[in-house]
This record gives sequence, C-alpha cells and structure tokens, in this order.
Amino acid sequence: MSCRSCATLVVLAGMLAVSLPGQAPQGWTVPRTPDGHPDLQGIWTNATITPLQRPDAFANKPTLTDAEAAAFEKKSAQELADVDGKSESPLLAAAGSNGTGGYNVLFIDRGSELARVDGVKRTSLIVDPPDGKVPRLTAAGQRQFAREGGGTGTNSVKDRPLSERCILGFGSTAGPPMLPVLYNNNYQIVETPEYVMILVEMVHDARIIRINGTHPPTTVRQWLGDSIGHWDGDTLVVDTTNFASKTRFSGSGENLHVVERFTRSGPDSILYKATIEDPDTYARPWTVEYPFLATQGPIYEYACHEGNYAEFDILGGARKREAEVGRK
Repeated sequence: MSCRSCATLVVLAGMLAVSLPGQAPQGWTVPRTPDGHPDLQGIWTNATITPLQRPDAFANKPTLTDAEAAAFEKKSAQELADVDGKSESPLLAAAGSNGTGGYNVLFIDRGSELARVDGVKRTSLIVDPPDGKVPRLTAAGQRQFAREGGGTGTNSVKDRPLSERCILGFGSTAGPPMLPVLYNNNYQIVETPEYVMILVEMVHDARIIRINGTHPPTTVRQWLGDSIGHWDGDTLVVDTTNFASKTRFSGSGENLHVVERFTRSGPDSILYKATIEDPDTYARPWTVEYPFLATQGPIYEYACHEGNYAEFDILGGARKREAEVGRK
C-alpha cells in the first residue's frame, strides 16, 4: 500500500469518526427546506440487530465496545446463516414462523450491526428505563393482554392478527413507535410546511403528520393513530393519540400516547426517539432511541395479499378440526 493510500484511509477514518448518528460531524450544517426547517426528506432505514429489550447477557451494560460489538455481530450473522433451510429455530419462533419457516435467509433483511448512537453501540433500543426493559404491565394491562389473546382466534378472519390480514405491518414497523423488524425496514419522508408524510415500505402504510394541527375528538380512531407535529428548534416533535382499539401496540389500550422526536444528526442520519405512555397498561412511560440511516431507493410496492392463502388455510383448518372433534 502506498503512503498516499495510507493518507487517504486516515482521512476517511477521520470522516467516519465525526459522522456518527446522534453526534453532528464537524463542519456539517443541517440542510434546510425553503421554509427554514431541517430537511428530513429522503429514504431511510432503521434496520438493526439491536433488540428492543436488553438481553440478560448484557444486564447493566447499555453499550458495547467496538470489539465486543463485532463479536456479537459475528455471532448473530452465524445464527442467521444456521437458520437457512430450516423450518424451526429460536429466530423463526420469535417471528411466529416455527413449523413453517421462511423460504431462506435471503428474505431476512434485519441489518447486520448494532445501532450506534453518540459513537457507541447500544445493546437495546429501549434507553429508559435504564435496565433496557419494557416496564411491567399494570393489573389492567395484564387483563387486557390476556383478553386479547394475541389476536389469534379462528372464529372469523377478523380474529386474525392485523399484519396477517395486510392491514398493518407486523412488529409496529409503521408505529408509532416505528420499530425495526426482520425485513422491509425502509421509509421515505416527504416534507412540506403543512405536512410531513412518512411512507412505510412494510404493507404500504403512509403516515400523514399535520404540522401545528390539533387532535380530533377521542371518538375518531385510526389504525396509526392521529399524528400532529411541531418544530422544537431543529427537532420535529410528533404527538400521536386516538389509536384504533385493535392496534394494541405491545398490549396497550385506547389511551396510548406516543411522542416521537426526529433530529437530523448528520449528512446520512436522523436520530429517532420515541416515548410511549399508557398509564392503563404500563407502570411508567418508556423510551426507545436509535438512528435512521440514509439508504438507496426506491421503495418498492409491498403487494401483501397477492397469492396469500394463509387466511383460507387457517380458518379452513380450524373448521376441519372442529368437525373432527364433533365426531368423537
């Protein structure tokens, strides 16, 4: 390697060192739209292998060194490779696909790295409570979770999960909060003075955020809730309420309240932070934080229902089982 090449690598390393999500690089200025607000527009991804909740192996360890992170990422990549061609595994069980599996790991695009914020890699998306865990459910929250039963009844198609019916993406990919899942973690943001639109790749959801709007009466409910936004300095703050009763994010109830913060943190990153509050369900509010990174587009159509025989097979299988039980 020539000394000139060495010098180039040193410069590139320096550029990377000051371009970390959550940490504005030196000499960089926030791009702005004609009305003067930060420009959040573009195509972004929140794909990461950082789990929502901190694994017990990392208890009291919210961040990892780069060496520790590299070891974890290598192990994660090997675990994914080991799933290829299998119908059962802990990864598939977590995705609800044990017994059937996926086609192969080509269809899993969850990212390959832990989320990096402020120069260090995180062991959980949850940053508050400090233990990185979802707060305990209240008594009412426990009853609600048991009553809902995970949306896996078989009396009617309406008893099936919303993602299975192609109404919303699984795992709260559209949110809010907008969480990373196994694949299709891409988003396109379009910004005007009056609105911000977030197109979600998974299941073609589109969030329309009204700037300086007001929430409608509580009788008006929507799948993604009602989102209004305002600018707090250079941060877009989005307040969402009025969720439909069947959305039930993580067992939440009708009083779910989510406040998101979008801060342009670098030429290729947005720092995303969301606080979830539902006193009927959780013992305390809790907060997630991670970067959205610029990615190449376009976002392709997610044609969820084409060739989807799942509903017919699931309900048909349930009727057959009922008939068999009736004959006994």
